[in-house]
Amino acid sequence: EVQLQASGGGLVQAGGSLRLSCTISGFTFDDYAIGWFRQAPGKEREGISCISSSDGSTYYADSVKGRFIISSDNAKKTVDLQMNSLKPEDTAVYYCAADLLGAHSRCSSWYYGYWGQGTQVTVSS
Repeated sequence: EVQLQASGGGLVQAGGSLRLSCTISGFTFDDYAIGWFRQAPGKEREGISCISSSDGSTYYADSVKGRFIISSDNAKKTVDLQMNSLKPEDTAVYYCAADLLGAHSRCSSWYYGYWGQGTQVTVSS
């Protein structure tokens, strides 16, 4: 059974940093995509950063570009999201998700069939 476990959320002041981690288990494919998504109350789910396992190509939404960094460890099957210069508008539940059908860095939730449970990030002003 494929499982994704997200961790690292919390409360931070504006301008601070947090590091989210996603651990994936239950599969042995080498080519896959992992994405970080977030959903704030009353808003649609947003794909903010995604990474390909094959070539490490990445995608960042404009809202986080230059502030967030996605990285992966294929051997450990973990994907981290380093979040810097956090803003109150970054407050949301953050989810990691996996597409096991192929490696890419497309960041639409449509591609991702496996989802973690979400971790809350709250940025105070």
